[in-house]
Amino acid sequence: MAQQVNVVSREQWGAAPPRKKETLKGFAKKVVIHHTAVQACKDLKECKTRLVSIQRGHMTDKKFDDIGYNFLVAGDGTVFEGRGWGVVGAHAKGNNHDSLGIAFMGNFNNDTPSKEAISSVKQLLQLGVCQSFLDPEFVLFGHRDLGSTECPGNKLYAALPQLRNAK
Repeated sequence: MAQQVNVVSREQWGAAPPRKKETLKGFAKKVVIHHTAVQACKDLKECKTRLVSIQRGHMTDKKFDDIGYNFLVAGDGTVFEGRGWGVVGAHAKGNNHDSLGIAFMGNFNNDTPSKEAISSVKQLLQLGVCQSFLDPEFVLFGHRDLGSTECPGNKLYAALPQLRNAK
């Protein structure tokens, strides 16, 4: 049974409304792990500011309809709702219509993901399966497995086996 995951809603972090929203057809079969590749945030206030900035960049510079990720997780393990469950993201070109995108907040080329962040993502994945948003046989990828990128950074990529054991 999945433990309850405390998710900070879009309203709570000050998200702008999406331009449009596309619903996944069925549950996500893949989970794609990313990093935001910007400096990690230290507290809730700073994380909220960082999220607003990421969303603005995705919507303004990249012309996305919303923040690209379904969820984002801070170093203290706080989970933030991006597009949320059951919504098509904009995080891994060619793989968005059957996946869930989760971004660790920070740059993990050199930094190691925290135990708290890993634990929260494991709980989020279990919750997704329990609530039928995520296929129980989902496959977990690092963004670099699906495209030409360094994302999610070498240290987070090395930690992916810990998340694969979440099922």
